[in-house]
Amino acid sequence: MTSQVIAPIFAVAYEEGMTLRTNEAGQTRSMSMSTKQNVMQRYIDAWNETDAGRRRAILAEVYTEDCTYTDPLAAVSGRDGIDQLIAGVQKQFPGLVFSLAGKVDTHHDQARFTWHAGALGHEPAVIGFDVAVLEGDRIRSVYGFLDKVPG
Repeated sequence: MTSQVIAPIFAVAYEEGMTLRTNEAGQTRSMSMSTKQNVMQRYIDAWNETDAGRRRAILAEVYTEDCTYTDPLAAVSGRDGIDQLIAGVQKQFPGLVFSLAGKVDTHHDQARFTWHAGALGHEPAVIGFDVAVLEGDRIRSVYGFLDKVPG
């Protein structure tokens, strides 16, 4: 009986590109896949923003206050830590441009995606794969993997 009630809800949600979620109070909420795609695009935008003030504004928009970022080369927490990490990458690799390399795949409060980084108009020098854990419409944690690095 329950499956007869739930199945149509999931079918409609899937057709409308929505992910259904239930909070602690048992209330169902939804976040569209396009919203998650937009959050991940803003995440990429932060990596490309060289103006410190504008970058911090993006980080405040995209990340929770208690956010974390972990990849093979860094483990930082808080928006300030992520800002310092991005500024360091930009200083070490000027002109590096990040881009999403396809669609963001999501379920529940998670998103996974591949990204490219390199000079505009050239093959990517770096290819990575990130998993983001969301809290509402913000990123709480990012776990990054480097699939291709120079050298």
